[in-house]
Amino acid sequence: MNKKKDSAYYMRLALQLAEKGRFTVSPNPMVGCVIVKDEQIIGQGYHDKAGHPHAEIYALQDAGSASEGATVYLTLEPCSHYGRTPPCANALVQAKVKKVVIPCLDPNPLVAGKGVAVLQSAGIEVELGVETESALQLNEIFFHYMRHQRPYVILKWAMSLDGKTITHDKDSRQISCPETQNHAHHLRRQVDAILVGANTVLKDNPMLTARLDESTASDKQPLRIVLSGKNKLPLKSKVFDKQLPGKTLLVLTNRSQLQWYNDLIKRNVELVLLEKNNKGFASLPALMEVLGKSGVTSLLVEGGMTVHQEFIQEQLVNKFHVYLASKLIGTLDQKQSLTGLSMERMGSDFHFTGYSEEVNHV
Repeated sequence: MNKKKDSAYYMRLALQLAEKGRFTVSPNPMVGCVIVKDEQIIGQGYHDKAGHPHAEIYALQDAGSASEGATVYLTLEPCSHYGRTPPCANALVQAKVKKVVIPCLDPNPLVAGKGVAVLQSAGIEVELGVETESALQLNEIFFHYMRHQRPYVILKWAMSLDGKTITHDKDSRQISCPETQNHAHHLRRQVDAILVGANTVLKDNPMLTARLDESTASDKQPLRIVLSGKNKLPLKSKVFDKQLPGKTLLVLTNRSQLQWYNDLIKRNVELVLLEKNNKGFASLPALMEVLGKSGVTSLLVEGGMTVHQEFIQEQLVNKFHVYLASKLIGTLDQKQSLTGLSMERMGSDFHFTGYSEEVNHV
């Protein structure tokens, strides 16, 4: 005998659909929709790109006239205003659905309960609070941006087991393995912007693009942000290459640098002059305000460690991604790999064990 599926089951399906828009919907939230009638799924949809129809519109189109009297499982309150698309709450009313189940209200002040009010005034039953925690986690970036009007900040770095984040000049600069590097590029695809300091540009000369491999660029490229520091960066740096997809933003703190970097404007590079903090660095709160006003909802800070420390000290960090490689760097000319690595949780700590590949253990 088949067990009857509950609201949580259908909401989890809708959340899985919403996840499909992770790389393409910003600055909009990820939203999924499942329409059910007589315990059968009759329509499904998800928001696939900003400016395209929302999830409930795709699901209603999928269900057609069968949506009348159906229950709609939607991962976020339906919009009630005219933006790039018409109000979805009105579409649900016109479709004559019986009930709408949502995990939480939309924090956007243009919606924020107004979508639910439209449904209820039309006699549609609304159930609120199903799989709320999962829905909030899915759209943590969107919720943070709507509440604070500044980017959700993610710090990322890779380090060896002995805590080193930089290799010897004679060694390759890569610390992490290919799988980790691939994960990092997927992380880049999820954010609106990537930030590094001047020292990272000087030492690593990165492109700061989202690539699935060394040669293939993603269709979505985050804004590249470079903190210029006190030294003038080489104009031939890869991050200033006009052939790169997307844009670069160079943050300056010295007005005299504007003339030096003037040629960069022709290369799709934007210059922003910010005030200094008491350490002589660019004011990060001021930068967050500038980015927030320009619609940047998420920022990935990739380095170096001085920049990381400044973000932490300013209490601007929301999330950390730390990749711990099975290698030792110390003062070695070449990284030393470990084998047989194992890890266990000890209270709030992690205990690692491993064997050196360079030593005979028998």
